Amino acid sequence: MNESAYLQMFKDTDALLEGHFLLTSGKHSSKYLQCAKILQYPNLADAICKDLAKNFVGQEIDVVIGPAIGAIILSYELARQLNCRSIFAEREDGIMKLRRGFKIEEGEKVLVVEDVITTGGSVKEIIEIVKENGGEIVGVAGIVDRSGGKLDLGYPLKTLLTLEIETYEPDDCPLCREGIPIVKPGSRKMK
Repeated sequence: MNESAYLQMFKDTDALLEGHFLLTSGKHSSKYLQCAKILQYPNLADAICKDLAKNFVGQEIDVVIGPAIGAIILSYELARQLNCRSIFAEREDGIMKLRRGFKIEEGEKVLVVEDVITTGGSVKEIIEIVKENGGEIVGVAGIVDRSGGKLDLGYPLKTLLTLEIETYEPDDCPLCREGIPIVKPGSRKMK
């Protein structure tokens, strides 16, 4: 599929939300991409991960890892497509870490995944976990790059959809000035 087909998929599944949203980064936006609305359909998850997997054919990958909760399904399905292990990291006392007995062995080739990448904050936390455990990062994969292709994570980034969706600092948000109520739709609680 091409980018317009993926954008249509977001619209068809009501996964492209419009309003006033508080992003995990702390920034505000008038648009929010709720990938869980797409990934609830196994056939769509399969199609998405088949397309993402094409970017990594011929590369040795031992494990796919993503942050809980948003990237668990994506990590699992992409690992299934790549015939390797799938794990996820999750927050404990506000710190992203491996739990549930998950491990990354020294020298394992690791693909980092995230559903939507805006500032790359969660991805950077996962990258640090991989490095601390001696894994070797092959690349980063995601469904959507909200940075418009401007984000540099230090590793090859492959996404299916690149969008430039404006974000605002909380103290300079036109949506706040208009008095539009703000919503925090993601899985991560803000401090």
